[in-house]
Amino acid sequence: MRLDDEAAQALRSLEAGGLSRSAAIRSALIEAAHRRRRRSELAAEVAALEADEHDRDEMLETAALMESLRAPR
Repeated sequence: MRLDDEAAQALRSLEAGGLSRSAAIRSALIEAAHRRRRRSELAAEVAALEADEHDRDEMLETAALMESLRAPR
């Protein structure tokens, strides 16, 4: 495996924390996969909410209510 300077520095940082090279790489890969999966899940949730007309209407009503309750400037 070839690492650029940034990746090599990150690996050294993980190893300095007490992880073996294998454990550091495994941990980084698993965490990256979790972040990617979570971003995909959030994007799907946003798309579903944006497509929900009832939810959008409720959001606009709530925003209007909050604006009406705001103290004058």
